[in-house]
Amino acid sequence: MNDLSPVQEYYKDKTIFITGASGFMGKVLLEKLLYSCHSLKEVIIICRPKRGKTPETRLEEMFKLPIFQRIRDERPHMLKKVTIYQGDVTYDLLGLSGDSLKHVVENTNIVFHMAATLKLEGNLRDAIDMNLMGTQRALNVAKEMKQLEAFVHLSTAFCNCDQEVMYEKVYDFPHKPEDLMRLAEWMDVKTLDAITPDLLKPHPNTYTYSKRLAELLVRDHYETMPVIIARPSIVTPAVAEPLPGWVDNMNGPTGVLIGAGKGVIRSMICNGELKSEVIPVDIAINGLLLIPYHNSQAKQKSLQIPVYNLTVEEDKKRTWKWVMDVGRELGLKYPFEVGLWYPDGNMTTNKFYHTFCTIMFMWLPAYIIDFLLALFGQRRFMVRVQTKISVGLEVLQFFTTRSWDFKSTHFQQIYKDISEADRKIFKINTDDVDDYEYLKTSILGGRQYVMKEPMTSLPRSRIQLRFLYVLDRVCKTVILCGLFYWTSMKLGLIDLVRYGISTVKH
Repeated sequence: MNDLSPVQEYYKDKTIFITGASGFMGKVLLEKLLYSCHSLKEVIIICRPKRGKTPETRLEEMFKLPIFQRIRDERPHMLKKVTIYQGDVTYDLLGLSGDSLKHVVENTNIVFHMAATLKLEGNLRDAIDMNLMGTQRALNVAKEMKQLEAFVHLSTAFCNCDQEVMYEKVYDFPHKPEDLMRLAEWMDVKTLDAITPDLLKPHPNTYTYSKRLAELLVRDHYETMPVIIARPSIVTPAVAEPLPGWVDNMNGPTGVLIGAGKGVIRSMICNGELKSEVIPVDIAINGLLLIPYHNSQAKQKSLQIPVYNLTVEEDKKRTWKWVMDVGRELGLKYPFEVGLWYPDGNMTTNKFYHTFCTIMFMWLPAYIIDFLLALFGQRRFMVRVQTKISVGLEVLQFFTTRSWDFKSTHFQQIYKDISEADRKIFKINTDDVDDYEYLKTSILGGRQYVMKEPMTSLPRSRIQLRFLYVLDRVCKTVILCGLFYWTSMKLGLIDLVRYGISTVKH
């Protein structure tokens, strides 16, 4: 009896090749493939050794993570369908050779190219090597694949930031990807860094710039290869799968919610009236898995390369103010362990006010804490943490102070075209998602999976929060009284009061 849905049937006996499987989205993709596309033949992933651990050891450790729990419980045999090879997108042929390369090119049906450097503030050489040349190397291997049906390139919805409206198409750019790859090969890092600001315009960082060039590279292969581009917006914790709130990094809004909840972030530049462009990781991954199937159903090949903007429906987009206000409320209900200070940050579009807040409530405490740590012979770390946070917030403000208009016609069409069974198995519609509950789940996910703070510590954290509240109010009162006294002295008000009192006495 065949009880597979049409999409599950499509993946039956297929071999999938994934780059970037050890990343946040990569892990969720791997888990979902193994769980929901359980009739597939094999999943091949590449991984480099890290911190002295072999790829095999890293895979074993990955399978022990909470997100693979349901597979360990319900479908443990699926873990045996994963083949891992030592590989790296910064090497020619992805570091594959001999039997491993032969196995990949002879068996692969679908490629998900997800490996990338996500460092928004990273240097251009690294971004070109990973995001641009890495894509070229992946395409070179895919060209040799005898049974290739789809090469899905993971891009970003923000790679065309000079466009007022971002449609599902590839936009031309004056720079040619090949020229930039050559430039990065012969030019030294110092010179490349010097010309980077001029090269990037109108892009805010090396990430969106290199991703845009990579799209051009992929598009140029459309005539000869079954390439597809998928562009998610800011990817946030899972709504439901594989675990509600699953997240394993502090990128984007997750980092802000954790930083604010710990009392480390006291101010950020953000236009609260603008809508947040975020998509839960499981919704994005379901979309990715549906793309090759949806494309295979097309009656004829489209003239342009298929592009899918993976974004949520317009009426589900909340303003940044709502996210921050509700996030603050939930952060007080479900506090993090040992916060640096009472979580009482704010967002503003006023740069002068933001600078004042960061100096007074972020940099000053950081230097004071490091001074005290040095005094007691402890390792200093707060200024370093603060520097990292400041760079992250500065990069993030480009996305939180602009209005974005993504058109997701192709992505929304997928939902209309798939069967009812597939709508349930590969959920991409968020109409029934409760935004308040989702934000709560995201904060608890950050608490449990990123900060490794168990739910059992909540009662103790609430006591610590009350202590920090009292400390915060006492310190602010002392500082304000001190400032008032100093100002009064400078303006001669204290002497005036003293003179008044002595006059009354006499």
